Amino acid sequence: MLDFHQELYAHLFMASTNDRFVEAESRWDLKTLYADLAAVKGKPLTPVEKLHLRGLLCGNSPAEIAEKLQKNPKGVETDLCATIYRYVKGFVGKGIEKIENWRNIAEWLEDAGYKTKPPVKFPIPDGLSENSKVNVTNITFENNQIKIGVYLQITVPLPSEISIQNLDLNDNNAN
Repeated sequence: MLDFHQELYAHLFMASTNDRFVEAESRWDLKTLYADLAAVKGKPLTPVEKLHLRGLLCGNSPAEIAEKLQKNPKGVETDLCATIYRYVKGFVGKGIEKIENWRNIAEWLEDAGYKTKPPVKFPIPDGLSENSKVNVTNITFENNQIKIGVYLQITVPLPSEISIQNLDLNDNNAN
């Protein structure tokens, strides 16, 4: 059984690892990636493995990851070679290939479809236009939850330099 200090250290370590390299969450499907790599590994990734992977996915070299985490660069590189590099190589079918550069990991995972597309952003002027609508369509109370259905229609004029033909809207956003 862990004593108080060990439990406190473990809790603080977990909290500090989850708030590092958080940019990866907005650019990558980490939930699916963690699950798929865990299947290759045969058990869930450790917090350190997740942390190092997020560091790579944020474009940090092993040396930069080590510096940001105040770790030994050789130790981080050794850990990556023994864990993340091996799992990714096995997962993307590059098992016998030598990793020429740490950037290969992010490239391979992007090619495998784990990188998410950034949302389309439009400049929105202050305030809503007169044509914008917000309607509450339904309110229900069930299982100690309140569900509020909302219909939202926002009308925003396009800047003159943007045309409809140049917008990158996929079918999912066309509704």
